[in-house]
Amino acid sequence: MTLLSIANLNVVYPTEKGLVRAVQNLSFNIENGESVGIVGESGCGKTTLGLSIIRTISGGKIESGDISIGDKSILDLTDLEFDSKFRWKIISMIFQGAMNSLDPVYTVYDQLSGILKEHASNDDDLIRTLLSKVGLDESVLAKYPHELSGGMKQRVVIAMALLLKPKLIIADEPTTALDVLVQSQILNLFKSLKKQGVSFVVISHDLGVISEICEKIGIMYAGEMIEFGTSEQILKNPKHPYTKALLRSIPKLGLSEKPNFIAGEPPSLIEPKVGCRFAPRCPDVMKKCEMDPNYTKNESGYVRCWLYE
Repeated sequence: MTLLSIANLNVVYPTEKGLVRAVQNLSFNIENGESVGIVGESGCGKTTLGLSIIRTISGGKIESGDISIGDKSILDLTDLEFDSKFRWKIISMIFQGAMNSLDPVYTVYDQLSGILKEHASNDDDLIRTLLSKVGLDESVLAKYPHELSGGMKQRVVIAMALLLKPKLIIADEPTTALDVLVQSQILNLFKSLKKQGVSFVVISHDLGVISEICEKIGIMYAGEMIEFGTSEQILKNPKHPYTKALLRSIPKLGLSEKPNFIAGEPPSLIEPKVGCRFAPRCPDVMKKCEMDPNYTKNESGYVRCWLYE
């Protein structure tokens, strides 16, 4: 059964110079218990996608398209309906900026218990259990955010996202600011939650983290999903020239070959030109790339490139 369905999503940010088209014509599905990793360069629209799913876009708007949980479109709901039925209970988000996710004038306990009370619940044992799972002692409950390290704040935010046992967790760079041992602990927690049927949308630059958790991977470039498929297909047999270049840019232990950087820079997303957005940086560019490429289905998903038309 499909848990999350995104169809032809378009998200824009108005500016003085025009509309920034942060997400364009983006579509994919997540089945119950399945997880998807979203990969791409900074500014490609990954975080905007996550914020769209949980309806917390600031300064922008969903111009068109649909986001559904099960058979219910969440874009048709009022803010009150979404907050009472979906936010935290069905969908929660681990935000990248832990410092900005915590209120500096409330203790950790006040912030965690406040979420439970908002949803007619109060379970101190659950709070302590979740803190233990993310590697924190219950002594942090009495502390304010400024008294915690960056990694500790990040783990508090992760515990906060798990409080109401959501079915779908959007994790935006969930292991940022965590050392290797704590990162391993968090990934093991995510794997345990997956066995219990929890689904994830993991937004990250780290393909190693994504390959640990996700069955499928979506590659974003300049606001578009240019390739989508199983993790095995994306990592072992990538189709799009950008995906291939992205994998070649990752250092590999034990190999003498040096990583190759991707020359050039992404295009402006302010009213972008027609045509393939990767064309100026693509080694396989051709005349046809002056037109928008179609989505071509393959064995596990799709690729948006004229090479496979």
